Amino acid sequence: MNMVSNLICFVMVVFGLTCQPLYALRETLPPLKNSIAPQTFEALWAGYDPRAEPLEIEILKAWEEDEVMLQVVRYRIGIFKGQKAMMAAVYGYPKGQKHLPGLVQIHGGGQYAHSNAVFTNAKRGYATISIAWAGRIDAPGYRVTPDVVKLFWDGKTDDPKYKLTTDWGALDAYHAPCRNPRNAFAHVRPQPWTLDDVDSPRNNPWFLVTLGARRALTFLEQQAQVNPEKLGVYGHSMGGKLTVLTVAADARVKAAAPSCGGLSDRSTGNVLYDATIADDVSLKHIACPIMFLSPSNDFHGRIDDLQKALKEIESKDWRVTCSPHHNHQDTPEYEVATQLWFDQTLKGTFSWPETPESSLELKTSKRVPSFSVTPDASRSTVSVDIYYTQQGQGEGEKHDRINTMNRFWRHVHAKQNGRTWTADLPLLGIDKPLWGYANVLYQGDNPVTGAGYYYGTYTTDQFNLSSTMHIATPEQLHSAGVQTTLEPSSMIETFEGDWEKEWFTYRPADWARRTHKLYDDQWKAPEHAKLAIEVRSEKANKLIIGIDQYAAEVQLTGNTQWQTIVLSPDNFQNAVGTALTDWTGLKELMLGAQETLREKVDGKDKRLSLGANWHGKEPQFRNLRWMTE
Repeated sequence: MNMVSNLICFVMVVFGLTCQPLYALRETLPPLKNSIAPQTFEALWAGYDPRAEPLEIEILKAWEEDEVMLQVVRYRIGIFKGQKAMMAAVYGYPKGQKHLPGLVQIHGGGQYAHSNAVFTNAKRGYATISIAWAGRIDAPGYRVTPDVVKLFWDGKTDDPKYKLTTDWGALDAYHAPCRNPRNAFAHVRPQPWTLDDVDSPRNNPWFLVTLGARRALTFLEQQAQVNPEKLGVYGHSMGGKLTVLTVAADARVKAAAPSCGGLSDRSTGNVLYDATIADDVSLKHIACPIMFLSPSNDFHGRIDDLQKALKEIESKDWRVTCSPHHNHQDTPEYEVATQLWFDQTLKGTFSWPETPESSLELKTSKRVPSFSVTPDASRSTVSVDIYYTQQGQGEGEKHDRINTMNRFWRHVHAKQNGRTWTADLPLLGIDKPLWGYANVLYQGDNPVTGAGYYYGTYTTDQFNLSSTMHIATPEQLHSAGVQTTLEPSSMIETFEGDWEKEWFTYRPADWARRTHKLYDDQWKAPEHAKLAIEVRSEKANKLIIGIDQYAAEVQLTGNTQWQTIVLSPDNFQNAVGTALTDWTGLKELMLGAQETLREKVDGKDKRLSLGANWHGKEPQFRNLRWMTE
């Protein structure tokens, strides 16, 4: 179909008419030859042209907000098994502007296509399409929840909540929930709702959504506001994996920024899946500039797999930002990497420093490992921090999700000598791997406002850049003659110096903090111990001390005196009132004003809210420790 007929089709669809060229129902993907499915990534995408079919764009809602033009739209993904598939999305751009860089934003599992991602990008000079591959949409006056998606499936047009959304037609690439309960993103087997009747990567939902994302690139190419030579893709979690898949398959993408995904879906045991859909296969096809946002404890995009990915990609233009302690969430100085990466690669309005040079030295005069980092000095540094852990998994060990999410990262104070910062890494033992990396916090040019991983609006004038992570095996530690210099301690935290570097929060404006120190063997509870802490609160308040899914609510007297709190395991209860039995297997400790505990009971969430709003100045803490009688 030529440009004129495309335009005619677009206009007719917008005005509610039908545009059906003679070949409109021609299958997007040809049938398999001799029932042989594609066996490689290259074969999977061979012959597919994401520009070949008309988009048949439908505008479901349009509005203007603060000089930003926004729309809820649908476009044609393709024709599969004789039925049309349509992708719903939120599209927007700054009013009256043209030749804009265009972004495809891909949501994660359980998430929505969201107008705030589109709006905040538009305020920064981008056109963005946020695709609702799972059907969910969050926009003013057009919210499609999982319940509304089900109304759409059931065709309940008379329900006042009914709304048009993504329609996968004869296939099923929905998620949370899938339309068919037995559908799965990790399989290639044939089902009534899949394309091929043999094991095939074309049956896999990852492939289908990637195809839909490639059509989103075509959508952007055809918008008058967009410069088709300046296209980027980003997404979080499942959207991170989909970003990697899309970038690998489509050379039109000029920059990418996956967060918490696209790294660790590898070696599943399914040979066909591993050869076509797994992350390592896609990573090897990435040649464009790419920013990886990868928190140190992320369960979905693991930091050790990030090091493999950096060696697998073709591109030499990459950066990484790795927050310590975080799992699947981040704070603004890390999240902003997405926006600033596109500013550099698509707009040319920002210049990223080079990745910090770093090294891990095992053979030292002290027989203690030493880590050195030399940041790019082209920008002003705010801080340089070195983190390390001995709770990483050894090469070839089976992935331990609990360990990944809760491993404790030690922070060490680095000494500056010229342009280089160096710190010793004292160890508790040498029979476990040593992982270490550095973060460099830079001052930005101007404050940046964007939408974070879960669409909350943030503003920051600083950004973080990480070094690569260095890994030393136990064999290397032994061979280098490294000695153990740390010892078990009953003093968990003094709250002095840079103590907050070993604690974390996803809400920096709130004083509440969490730590994984209790997961580290150095602070293992002695037998029959009690947990003690000293607190000073300006006013009477309730303090919540949480351990994993348990918590204790403590009344603070509110005067200038230090108040000593001593707790036994049975002082901690979960959402259904069950007490903690002992101190074994502890993972995360929390200090805060409020906490909501959750527990599954008969398949339903039971919740218990503890604490209250805090009054007065932030509390002071000292001497968090184990006490034995």
